[in-house]
Amino acid sequence: MTKLSKSLSLYGLTMIVIGACIGSGIFLTPSQIAGHLTLPSLIILVWIVGGVLSLTGALTYGELGGMFPKAGGVYVYLKEAYGTMAGFLFGWAYFTVINTGTIAALAIAFTNYFDFLFPMSASGELIVTIAAIIMVSVINIFRVKLVEMFTNIFTGLKLLGIIAIISIGFIWGTYSIMDGSTAEVQKSVLETNTWSSFGLALIGVLWSFSGWHHVSYLSGEAKNAKRNIPLAMIIGTLIVSVVYLLTNLSFMALLPISEIANSDSVAADAISSIMASGGVIIAVLIVISTFGTALINTMAAPRIYYVMAEDGVFFKGLAKIHAKYKTPANAIIAQALWSIIIVIIWGTFEAVITYVVFIDWIFFVLVACIVILFRFTRKDAIRPYKTIGYPIIPIIFIATATIFVGNTLINNPLYAGVGLLFLGLGLPVYYYFKKQKLN
Repeated sequence: MTKLSKSLSLYGLTMIVIGACIGSGIFLTPSQIAGHLTLPSLIILVWIVGGVLSLTGALTYGELGGMFPKAGGVYVYLKEAYGTMAGFLFGWAYFTVINTGTIAALAIAFTNYFDFLFPMSASGELIVTIAAIIMVSVINIFRVKLVEMFTNIFTGLKLLGIIAIISIGFIWGTYSIMDGSTAEVQKSVLETNTWSSFGLALIGVLWSFSGWHHVSYLSGEAKNAKRNIPLAMIIGTLIVSVVYLLTNLSFMALLPISEIANSDSVAADAISSIMASGGVIIAVLIVISTFGTALINTMAAPRIYYVMAEDGVFFKGLAKIHAKYKTPANAIIAQALWSIIIVIIWGTFEAVITYVVFIDWIFFVLVACIVILFRFTRKDAIRPYKTIGYPIIPIIFIATATIFVGNTLINNPLYAGVGLLFLGLGLPVYYYFKKQKLN
């Protein structure tokens, strides 16, 4: 039996964590966050909270990564703890909400910066967004090697753009990041609506950090997975936190909060405030970056749908491999079609990421609970890495994430409700395929 090659080092795994996190979020969410929080100190605080929450998640997930050093990640954890239904619902949510929604959001991000370069009408923006989804899907159908080549190039350009933004902001920025008196900050913190707004701003922050757990899917291809998977999640999350803080400080040094809140292309607008041509260069880099990130997200998830279909718990047609290109073409096409439908239904970046992050973090809570559950039910299991600060760290993550999910449900009931509806529809689908498998 052919086995996965264990070739990924700690360095490589850490770079995957960083690359998975730093996509479109840092280039678009600052405007959404500034729309909810008007004081620089609160904006800085929400990014710190997002980084700490992600780090507690990485510290918690690390224990499961060490216990199950094989491919599958979250799917395996859920299946081991709660049974096959939980594993199926995760795959179902990935198709109906999480990954297709992510692709839709990335395509919208691509269009927003494309619009900075070539201003378009609303209908033109929709056409470009749909075209971007089709393009990344077609490339994935043709050849995986093409995706790898594009990804390597685009990741490097993305990092160049971030370094440029940070450098320009710190050297030429003229706005004080400490605008607002201490009294204003204290008054704002005491207001109930501030905490509600803080929770809504956290949606964009957590979207930007999403990806720190993706390395858990690669346990089967990692060297010394029991040690390196948890370490990669921790180191990668810390590095991303620092990069995000520096980037936001740069934005706030280059633009007033009101302009950040009203910008659809904050990075390009920020650099344009110093040098007109610089904004165009940054916009080009970000267009390339978001396209590259969409390529990655389009590639991975169809393999999950393909395996589910092979196991008889998903539509059989999705298990079909393209005769010439040897890729799960039907699964990629189905994913693209649903992503396009999400774009048409929701239309805006903030709406799509709310829909995605809400459901994603429900599963984060369920997985974090597994660490505590297994401490009771699998006391003798080998744990090469144990969660630092257990049980306090997992409890902080579970409690904070639960509050975040609840706040999103209360303040964004439409987007959260639709996400729950699609998740709930997975139950009859699961029982349908289970019945078909038994017959």
